[in-house]
Parts: sequence; structure tokens; C-alpha cells
Amino acid sequence: MLDRLAHSLRTVHPDRPAVLGRGRTGATRVRIRRGELAELADRYAAALHARGLGGGATLGVAVRPGPRALAVLLAAHRLGLRTAVLDPTAGPDVLAARLALARPDLVLADAAAQAVAGWAGPLARRADLALPRLAALGPVATLGRRLPGCAPRLAAARTPAPAPRTAGPDTDAVIVFTSGTTARPRAVVHTRDGLAAGLRTVTELVDPQPGSVVLGGTFFVLVPALAAGAAVALPARSPRALAGQLARLAPAQTYLTPPALRAALGAGARFHGRVWTGSAPADAALLRRVKQAGADQAWGVYALTELFPAAAVEEAEKSAHTGPGDLVGAPLPGVRTGLTPEGELLLAGPGARHRYLGDEPDPWVRTGDRATLGPDGRIVLAGRLKDMVLRRAENIYPGLYEPALHLPDVELAVLVGVPAPDAPGDERLVALVQPRPGADPRRLRAALRGPLDRMGGARPDAVLFGAVPLAGRSRKPDRAAAAAHCARELAG
Repeated sequence: MLDRLAHSLRTVHPDRPAVLGRGRTGATRVRIRRGELAELADRYAAALHARGLGGGATLGVAVRPGPRALAVLLAAHRLGLRTAVLDPTAGPDVLAARLALARPDLVLADAAAQAVAGWAGPLARRADLALPRLAALGPVATLGRRLPGCAPRLAAARTPAPAPRTAGPDTDAVIVFTSGTTARPRAVVHTRDGLAAGLRTVTELVDPQPGSVVLGGTFFVLVPALAAGAAVALPARSPRALAGQLARLAPAQTYLTPPALRAALGAGARFHGRVWTGSAPADAALLRRVKQAGADQAWGVYALTELFPAAAVEEAEKSAHTGPGDLVGAPLPGVRTGLTPEGELLLAGPGARHRYLGDEPDPWVRTGDRATLGPDGRIVLAGRLKDMVLRRAENIYPGLYEPALHLPDVELAVLVGVPAPDAPGDERLVALVQPRPGADPRRLRAALRGPLDRMGGARPDAVLFGAVPLAGRSRKPDRAAAAAHCARELAG
């Protein structure tokens, strides 16, 4: 897919926009054209080659999503490099441990990432961004504009870009860090073949069309869309600006995380074509709201860092599911499923990760999700194994019951366990419900009576209204923070 993209950028309408952004006035501006993106990738490939990076070397990338980041990935692919994706929100200690594990031969960082690690540290910490001083961990080069205190720029070599290196399909392509600790970071390794399989699955699922506009900023959105001849618009950050962007562009395909969708809907956004969401739980009520706001279809995508994507379901099918648990759809072509004796969902397929860095290869991905498999193969999640609540010697899995709480006036809802004050080792089950803006609390509490009654023995001991804490890049519900909040509210 990356080889196809590199060829397509040069030969198929190189003068057309590739990546669109948003100007200060809100107007759409062209960040880079297709031919320009190909030339930028060539320059980066020549510069990296001039620094002695060749097949098998590891390149760390701490660059914000956009044309430069994509051009670097294309250059790394051309040279047969292994790319380690570095997340500035992980915290300095965690990131230092990850760098020690990946041991990159060079780290490319934009000025913003380096500022976070240096003179802008106090300001960045207010935005939950933190990096160690990168130069103390190995060679660093600045990508793009250089600010005072940054490493020297990655100099554009005057020599032509080297010919593409023929790398085997089973060679490492990318390292993506996921859960883990500073003592034992956990890193997912995808091979070139596995990465290509995941990108093909996305292409077949989404089917971007030449000349159309796709809104989304992730690698798995950018590459298939650009390879098909579509332009990609990077989503605006603020909900109001995002709503205006959707109105101006009317994208045929939109990919946003559930928190971004909720924020956009709150700002009055209207949607068009097909809308895709994932990276965090997306209930049927949210998908219905997206269609009510104009989308032709609204899809939830079940994906993991280890296997992207694994399953998908459209709103109509998800809303028709009346049983317990969260229906995430049938496995996508090539994806195989299994269950452990404890009910944990196992996944395998051509797009699955090859291994965790430092471990032996394993064809099966342990998802950490408890699930059931229907006779038609559809996957129904029953919650995270580690999220189990133990109440009066009964195991309660929140994921089985949380979908029932997502009524039209509910923005988000989670079930968490808090220590029972009169029974050491036991827990109380608490529902934390975040109402939609403008919802009447009395009417909502009355509407919740039916779903709560149907929970039977899993009915919560208490129902609290308030904001559900979020965490991480994908802004998933932070259950530990939610449990701590509920414990304080109940104690008060």
C-alpha cells in the first residue's frame, strides 16, 4: 500500500490537493499537494540516507500528524527503516523507558515536541504534554521549522533519493507503544506485510473514492485515502471549528473518535456521507445521533493497536441488538476469533501484530476483552476482564450492562466499583452518568428506571450524575478516576 501510494502521488493528478488544513479565518487551505508530498518524502529519504540510516535501522518519530509526519513514514518505508512512534502525552519517565527499549538510531522531532521537553515545559504540562530532554537520550534532528533550543534541522540532502530498498515482507515496519510501565514498556511490532494487510482491510471497508474529501488525521485514514486519489482534511481541534469545517467540506467519509463526535454534536455539527468512529467505546445512541445529524451511515469500528481493524458495525445493526453486551459486529475478512476458558476474546489474522518487542512471535492477540461469539460469528463484548466488579461474591462485568444506560439524553455512562465501607474486600457498584447538555435531570432519572430494573442482580447500588473522566490519546473513559470520583461523592 505504501509503495502504491508513493507511485500514485507522482503519477495520478500530482497537482491536486493531498492534505487540507484550516486557516486562521476558518477557510480551507491546501497544506500540501500530491506531487509536493512525493517530493518531500524524496528529500527526507535522501537526508536520512546521508546520515547513514539504512535497512534495519530504527527511526524514532515525535512529530504531530500532518504532511511532514506522512512524508517521513514514506521515506522510512523507502529505506527499509523501522519506525518507532513516540507519544508526547505519555510522560517523560514512560517515554524515556520506551526510548531505551526501542533504541532508535535517530529521533526526528518537530519544534513543538522539543519545546515540550525544554523551554515550554511548564506551559506544556498544563496541556498534559511532557517529554524528556530528547537530546539526552540519543541523536535528535528537527523536522520542519526550528526554534531556539531545538536540535539542528534534518538537512535536505542535495543528492537524489536512493532507490527503494527491497525489504522482505516479514521485516519490521513500525513499533507502536501501548500499555506497560516504566520498568517494562510494552511495544507492538508490525511487519511490512502485516501493516499492508491492515491498510488493505481499511481500503476495502471504507472504499475511498478518487476526487472525494475524507476528514481524519490518523495514518490508517491518510494512506488509503491518498492512495485512492482522495484528499484528506485534518480535523480542526475546537468543536466549533470542526463543525464549521464539516459544513464547508461536506466530506464523503469522516473518521473521528467518540469524544470528538460528542463535542462536534454539542457544537451543532452536521454530517455527510459515512461516518466512522473507534479507539474508544461508541454506543448505539451516539451513532444514532450522528445519523440524525445528517450522516447516511454511522459505523463503529472495533480495533486494537495489535490489530486494526478487527470488526465493524453500522448503527442500524447495533441498535437492533437487544441482548446484553456491546455488539461490535462480525470479524472483517481474514480476521479469526477464539475465546479462552475465561471468556477472553482472541484475535488473529494477516493484519495482526507480529510480536511484542523483546518477546517471541504469537499468532493470537489477547484483547483483554471479555466477549461472546454468536452463531453467525458476530462479536459481543462483555467488558474488560480487569474491570470486573466483585460485589457480595458475585462477579459483575460492566460492559454487559453499560450499553443499556446510553439513553438519548445520556452523553456517556460507566459502571465502576468502589470499596464498600462496611465490608472489606467487597465493592459497591455505582453508575456514573453524564447527561447531555440541556437534559432535565429529573426526567433522565425517571427514564433510567426501566434499564436499571432490567439489570436484575447487577443493578447499581447508586446512580450519580456528573462528567465521566477521560484519559489517553483516544480519550477513553478513565475508570480508575471515575471510581475515585464516585467514592468521594458517596463519602460526602
